[in-house]
Amino acid sequence: MSDTAPFPVAPALADALRSADRVVALTGAGVSAESGVPTFRDAQSGLWAKFDPLELATPGAFERQPRLVWDWYGWRRELVARSRPNAAHVALAKIERRVPDFLLVTQNVDGLHAAAGSRNLVELHGNIARVRCSREGTPVSAWQDSDPQWPPRCPGCGAFLRPDVVWFEEALPAGALARADHAVANADVLLVIGTSAEVYPAAALPLRARDAGALIVEINPASTPLTAIADHALHGRAGDIVPALVAATWPADGPSRTDS
Repeated sequence: MSDTAPFPVAPALADALRSADRVVALTGAGVSAESGVPTFRDAQSGLWAKFDPLELATPGAFERQPRLVWDWYGWRRELVARSRPNAAHVALAKIERRVPDFLLVTQNVDGLHAAAGSRNLVELHGNIARVRCSREGTPVSAWQDSDPQWPPRCPGCGAFLRPDVVWFEEALPAGALARADHAVANADVLLVIGTSAEVYPAAALPLRARDAGALIVEINPASTPLTAIADHALHGRAGDIVPALVAATWPADGPSRTDS
């Protein structure tokens, strides 16, 4: 089934979401783009225009030119810090409060879902605001900016600190992927929002949910490889459609089954 406009939400979809016990949302760069966060493959600007992001976000690049990679991520952190959650982020946090068992699985590293109030959250690709030791993998919350050795060093072992994100050529965190896989395998409804559904292993999650019998709902401005297998394909902006879905499912922001 394909719904070609965000309004009205099909009554069958609202009924299915309202009665679902287990809901998973999988989000991608399209959600963050509506908050002004550049997608990873967007053109670089200013001093970074001559660099290819695909060549900076690798372990090899960090080994060869740690300062260059660290400074590039510093520039990206500044871009993210100026962004704020949009209506889709807020609506997903509302869904979490209304569904007995909800998990939000995101491919985004900007932390905007948490800023909007989402708590049951898996960040598959890490978080750009965090850093960790490049040798031990230990999270580090503070470092010395005045250290002439740049990037800053781990206070424990002295190795360079690195962004706590997943680079090309690196595997997703096993625990995060296992939690996401378990959730989609047991979901009643899977919402796939703002992602091309092309990058694995995250792209396998909708297939896993479909095989387990979940209702698949895609929200994206354009068709993707997932569109053909989605039960509902809602084409438009996440910031328009997700709030409309919440309003149609739980009118007047009323009580939910999670209320005590």
